[in-house]
Amino acid sequence: MFGYTEEQIAQFGLSFGVGAFMLYMVFIIFQLARESKAGRFGTFVLLVGLGFGLLGYVAKFVIKWWLELK
Repeated sequence: MFGYTEEQIAQFGLSFGVGAFMLYMVFIIFQLARESKAGRFGTFVLLVGLGFGLLGYVAKFVIKWWLELK
Protein backbone atom coordinates (compact mmCIF):
# COMPACT_ATOMS: atom_id res chain seq x y z
CA MET A 1 0.00 0.00 0.00
CA PHE A 2 1.48 3.34 -1.13
CA GLY A 3 4.85 1.62 -1.68
CA TYR A 4 5.19 0.39 1.91
CA THR A 5 5.38 -3.21 2.99
CA GLU A 6 3.09 -4.70 5.62
CA GLU A 7 6.04 -4.92 8.01
CA GLN A 8 6.83 -1.20 7.64
CA ILE A 9 3.20 -0.23 8.27
CA ALA A 10 3.02 -2.49 11.33
CA GLN A 11 6.27 -1.07 12.74
CA PHE A 12 5.00 2.49 12.24
CA GLY A 13 1.73 1.64 13.95
CA LEU A 14 3.46 -0.02 16.89
CA SER A 15 5.90 2.82 17.46
CA PHE A 16 3.94 6.00 16.73
CA GLY A 17 0.36 4.77 16.95
CA VAL A 18 0.71 3.11 20.33
CA GLY A 19 2.84 6.03 21.57
CA ALA A 20 0.11 8.50 20.62
CA PHE A 21 -2.49 6.29 22.30
CA MET A 22 -0.37 6.21 25.47
CA LEU A 23 -0.16 10.01 25.55
CA TYR A 24 -3.92 10.17 25.13
CA MET A 25 -4.35 7.78 28.06
CA VAL A 26 -2.18 10.05 30.26
CA PHE A 27 -4.44 12.94 29.24
CA ILE A 28 -7.49 10.88 30.25
CA ILE A 29 -5.92 10.10 33.64
CA PHE A 30 -5.26 13.81 34.28
CA GLN A 31 -8.82 14.66 33.23
CA LEU A 32 -10.16 12.01 35.61
CA ALA A 33 -8.05 13.41 38.44
CA ARG A 34 -9.18 16.97 37.75
CA GLU A 35 -12.87 16.15 37.43
CA SER A 36 -12.84 14.06 40.61
CA LYS A 37 -10.94 16.80 42.48
CA ALA A 38 -8.42 14.20 43.61
CA GLY A 39 -5.74 16.61 44.81
CA ARG A 40 -2.01 16.03 44.57
CA PHE A 41 -1.87 12.68 46.32
CA GLY A 42 -4.96 11.39 44.53
CA THR A 43 -3.51 12.42 41.17
CA PHE A 44 -0.29 10.64 42.06
CA VAL A 45 -2.18 7.48 42.99
CA LEU A 46 -4.16 7.61 39.74
CA LEU A 47 -1.00 8.08 37.69
CA VAL A 48 0.79 5.24 39.46
CA GLY A 49 -2.18 2.88 39.42
CA LEU A 50 -3.48 3.51 35.94
CA GLY A 51 -0.16 4.43 34.36
CA PHE A 52 1.72 1.34 35.56
CA GLY A 53 0.80 -0.59 32.42
CA LEU A 54 2.14 2.23 30.27
CA LEU A 55 5.44 2.02 32.11
CA GLY A 56 5.65 -1.70 31.31
CA TYR A 57 5.20 -1.03 27.60
CA VAL A 58 7.90 1.66 27.64
CA ALA A 59 10.24 -0.66 29.56
CA LYS A 60 9.67 -3.38 26.94
CA PHE A 61 10.56 -0.95 24.16
CA VAL A 62 13.73 0.23 25.96
CA ILE A 63 14.87 -3.33 26.74
CA LYS A 64 14.31 -4.38 23.13
CA TRP A 65 16.28 -1.36 21.88
CA TRP A 66 19.11 -2.03 24.36
CA LEU A 67 19.39 -5.70 23.37
CA GLU A 68 19.56 -4.77 19.68
CA LEU A 69 22.59 -2.58 20.39
CA LYS A 70 24.61 -5.56 21.60
